[in-house]
Amino acid sequence: MAQKQNANDEMDKVNEVLSSSEQFIEKNQKGIFLVIGVIIIIVAVWLGLRHFYFEPREATAYAEMFKGEFYLDTDSFQLALQGNDADYMGFEAIVENYSHTSAANLAAVYAGICHFNLGNYDEALRYFKKFKANDKFISPNVIGMIANCQANIGNTTEAISLFETAAKKADNELFSPFYLQKAATIAEATEDYGKALSLYQQIKNDYATSATARDIDKYIERVQTKL
Repeated sequence: MAQKQNANDEMDKVNEVLSSSEQFIEKNQKGIFLVIGVIIIIVAVWLGLRHFYFEPREATAYAEMFKGEFYLDTDSFQLALQGNDADYMGFEAIVENYSHTSAANLAAVYAGICHFNLGNYDEALRYFKKFKANDKFISPNVIGMIANCQANIGNTTEAISLFETAAKKADNELFSPFYLQKAATIAEATEDYGKALSLYQQIKNDYATSATARDIDKYIERVQTKL
């Protein structure tokens, strides 16, 4: 009997909760339906924007990018950067006109490369810094290009630090020793032989199987004689 009474009590509690919930919904149904309606509208607007606005913009931007890559491949940096006044607007215009797209993000890198090759290091820096990503391929190379710009405008300490950052971020046998060697070369050129030796030793110790490490001993010996 006690078990049956307990079961009845539990059912009464459940029914009481359900009744309270029904009363709450009934009392506030206009507000609830309004919130649900707003959520549906927001989702519908977002899906519509993505399908009819963002995706077409992305596709158009990448189509423009394809034309620019042709000019970049042929070292026509000015045309790649500013367009041909006919069927291609240029990387700068892609960055400006298609902001918040992945195509514009990559176009900023291309624009930076063009400016760098034209000797416009400050402009190259401005475009490289627009790039936003955190991968292990493009990001380290962009950091490396920023380091190249800093080196070319005389900020050697900043350049060395950035090359080290690029090497650490890449974390592979191809790019990491390459950037470490560039940092070491700048350190050696500015007579910071202790730093240069440390960087050359890092290549030898951490990336012994890389192509860069094959001749690293001669660089180590050269710096050691200067020390």
